[in-house]
Amino acid sequence: MGRRKIQRKNVAILDSDDDNSSETSSSIVCSDQMSVFGTEEVEFNKESLVDEAIDALFEKRGSTREKALEVINAAFNFNLQCQFVENKFATLLHQCLNCIKKGSSKEISLASRTIGLLALTVGPGVHAQAILEESITSLSQAFNSGSESSKIISIPNCLAVITFVGANGPEEIEKSMQIMWQIIHPKLGSNVIAIKPSAPIITTAVSSWSFLLTTMDGWRPSPKLWQESVTYLSSLLDNDDRSMRIAAGEVLSLIFEMGSLEKFVAETKGYIDSSALEGNKTKDRFSHIQGLKGKILNQARDLSVEAGGKGSSKKDLNNQRNMFRDVLEFLEYGYPPETTMKIGGVALQTLKWSQLIQFEALSRFLGGGFAKYMQESEFLQDVFGFTPKRRNLVGYDHISNTEKVDLNKQRMLSEGRNIGHFAICVGYEDS
Repeated sequence: MGRRKIQRKNVAILDSDDDNSSETSSSIVCSDQMSVFGTEEVEFNKESLVDEAIDALFEKRGSTREKALEVINAAFNFNLQCQFVENKFATLLHQCLNCIKKGSSKEISLASRTIGLLALTVGPGVHAQAILEESITSLSQAFNSGSESSKIISIPNCLAVITFVGANGPEEIEKSMQIMWQIIHPKLGSNVIAIKPSAPIITTAVSSWSFLLTTMDGWRPSPKLWQESVTYLSSLLDNDDRSMRIAAGEVLSLIFEMGSLEKFVAETKGYIDSSALEGNKTKDRFSHIQGLKGKILNQARDLSVEAGGKGSSKKDLNNQRNMFRDVLEFLEYGYPPETTMKIGGVALQTLKWSQLIQFEALSRFLGGGFAKYMQESEFLQDVFGFTPKRRNLVGYDHISNTEKVDLNKQRMLSEGRNIGHFAICVGYEDS
């Protein structure tokens, strides 16, 4: 049976040469007062909006800090990068971590996104490593704080992004994955009662765990750990929550693509003959994993044709059917889904599950800023093997990287010369 001529249809097409195509609601906080990508060059001085926003993060009033974080998030989408981030790196990171410790759900969400954007902006290196090292304890404590789901749902994505950029080796990646796994599959400790996370939290954690697994090619956990992981993930395919089923289907496909399950089966089969002491236990494990492969295949087949129930969203149902058709085709014939999307007139392709999962995770995190980051971030360009179209800027190809950074910063606020203060832009002062 040949390959189906079908590609994912739910991938965004970012086909515009206009940088404004990357804007979202979070990136137009000051849209009435400023035109971000105008041609006029404006000096970016110490009294800029973002300087004032960072100062506002020290305020006691939570609503003030929220508005400040909105402006900072917008600035990242507007391509405020490099030199500014280097100068404000430590202050911004520490204040965002303070917001996560004591803020509202909205504040925690904005602060988590800011930390991730900070890591993506500085790219791999000492700064990204410092972000991970200084954040991982606070993020882990937030998971275990017993806070309501709305307060911690943004944290797995943040941890995944800063680990993706800043981890220095597989040990650090595995540490973050273990933190997420405790959310996905909490276990009782000696004096601890495991609180079952909500479906959205588990779904987010599964997607984040899957995102980091894409970086762990060649990872060799123990056969027992693989069996536990795959068994539990396959059980999520029976969950009532459709988004959770989709997330579980993607990570199981990734595990098969990496060949990890096949390696585990082959190794286990070898142990049957080589270890008389463990023989019976290993035979049971081998039989279990073989049966598990068949079960996952049947689950994917059922979910690819599932009928909609009462109150079922047609869009979500179609997303599930399409995704599990891709899973089924991959499990049966070895064909991963191929997707193509255009960014600034240039095609970005994903040809493997690992690439698709990375694309989905980063585009979901960056939102409307994804196109801008793909056009400007050498790190993301390396991740996806993407070469953007050169800018139509006179002399741009002949200037240094430092000069390009200066030009990028000067494009901001072309209509904002007379704004003067952060307070005017976001309603900093109460009326």
